[in-house]
Amino acid sequence: MIFFYTVTSGFRFDYRIKGSKFLGFLQQAASISDAEKILTDFKSEHPSATHHCYAYRINPVQTDEMAADDGEPGGTAGLPILNILRSFQMMNVILIVVRYYGGTKLGKSGLIDAYRKTAEGAICEAVLKKMIPVKTYRIIYEYAQQGLIDKLKHDFHITEMDASYLEHVELLIGCPLAEASRFESILSSKKHILNRVELAGDSYLIKN
Repeated sequence: MIFFYTVTSGFRFDYRIKGSKFLGFLQQAASISDAEKILTDFKSEHPSATHHCYAYRINPVQTDEMAADDGEPGGTAGLPILNILRSFQMMNVILIVVRYYGGTKLGKSGLIDAYRKTAEGAICEAVLKKMIPVKTYRIIYEYAQQGLIDKLKHDFHITEMDASYLEHVELLIGCPLAEASRFESILSSKKHILNRVELAGDSYLIKN
């Protein structure tokens, strides 16, 4: 099973070489719009930086990736940052590296190394959270069946992701992929005493 890692707060790492200053920022981004807003905010905070290079990876179910060199020679900034995110199996994050030019050219290999080291440093500073892939199920039942649901919660490592307690109870439950087949088998055998059971899709949970 493939696991990913993410962060739930921001982390920073500074790197200097030959007068140039590189500032790496790692931040959680659950969507592309989140990543774009974070990037806009960092550009506002560092308007005099020579370059604002970045990469993001979003959605462990169907991953969206993006990398940008922002004026650096092609492949010397965004791609090294993205490759670091891949190597650390990072997901739902954006990693921005802003550069303040110090007057000495680093060359392509020097730029690749500087952006790679800054990106890696930001991740090494971070507190990483494991992302657990799950299948989600929507279960609707009568209040009288709460004992059955409580037993399922005891027998499996399931997590209640959403709930509605009105005329009936409606739960959205996440079950780790490793247990999903057995969980589905138990649910199928109990369908006759539950109002409705359906597979809601693939998702993930963040382990604290």
